[in-house]
Amino acid sequence: MPSIPPLSSLRGQGRAVTPRPRIPVPTARAVVDCAVYVDGHRLPGRFTHAEALAEVRSRENGFVWIGLHDPDETQMADIAATFDLHPLAVEDAIKAHQRPKLERFDDTTFVVLRTVSYVPHEMHSVSEIVETGDIMVFTGRDFAVTVRHGEHSGLAGVRRELEDRPDHLSHGPYAVLHAVADHVVDSYIEVAALVENDIDEMEEAVFTPRNHVSIESIYQLKREVVELRRAVNPLAAPLQLLAHKPDLPIAKEIRRYLRDVADHHTTVAERISDFDESLSELVSAALAKMTVQQSTDMRKISAWVAIAAVPTMIAGVYGMNFDHMPELKWTYGYGMVLLLMATVCTGLFITFRRNNWL
Repeated sequence: MPSIPPLSSLRGQGRAVTPRPRIPVPTARAVVDCAVYVDGHRLPGRFTHAEALAEVRSRENGFVWIGLHDPDETQMADIAATFDLHPLAVEDAIKAHQRPKLERFDDTTFVVLRTVSYVPHEMHSVSEIVETGDIMVFTGRDFAVTVRHGEHSGLAGVRRELEDRPDHLSHGPYAVLHAVADHVVDSYIEVAALVENDIDEMEEAVFTPRNHVSIESIYQLKREVVELRRAVNPLAAPLQLLAHKPDLPIAKEIRRYLRDVADHHTTVAERISDFDESLSELVSAALAKMTVQQSTDMRKISAWVAIAAVPTMIAGVYGMNFDHMPELKWTYGYGMVLLLMATVCTGLFITFRRNNWL
């Protein structure tokens, strides 16, 4: 009988399967808004990113602000080619969860900011409390490109507020960078206030008598505070550079606003550090409370065991099968033994109750 070739060899003899070509998504799908600003005012009409940059450079005045949301490599490469962005910065902009930083590439400033959002949750439950995202800002002589990752960090409100302040927007692309940084730091303050309320509620629950608090829920809150601290604290160095580094082409008025943002950031960073210390103390207090509760439970168990040992001992003695035992033939022996058991047990119960064992 001829042998049947293995299935793998049959597969190899078949026609090669070619992977389906990846259909590129147009760059416009990632663009949230693209506008040209001249003297702080938005020009009417709709522009592509290339048309907007060409309009600004033909006027030799104003700047372009384009906002992107979760662009892929192809879309970001198109933006990079138009605005001459450095490949290393573009690579960071594609990937989410970057550490806050500031880098300078020729005439372009690249800033990474971590965003945070408070997630409503049930108290004393193990669930996510703080959600993080990213905003990357490219700032050049005549453009500002913001790249956003995450669903909670929209910048539409920031753009509207800036458009209502043409005197501030007239300072150029770094006015956009300041507005974005101010928006991010304000969100830190809001989230910190909400987390502080959670810590206050947790503290009240821990120190309430006869109230059981799960250690896991405290550890979960502590872990979320650690994540919040990792998102907030590294932004201190970039903000200080923006406010004080002399070789950055930032207007004097914008530097003043950036110093104010840096001060607010320092305040919220200190509050978050205090949260971490408070939660560490809460963990210690909850563990101490649990130890005290276990000790109390052991005392109660020991007291009941001592009370139960008396009738057990007496019943065990008179349960022995000996012929010559005292009071076996006595008429009132049974009643007296029960009375003795009840009297001794009652005395032990009163004694333990006075000593707070029961």
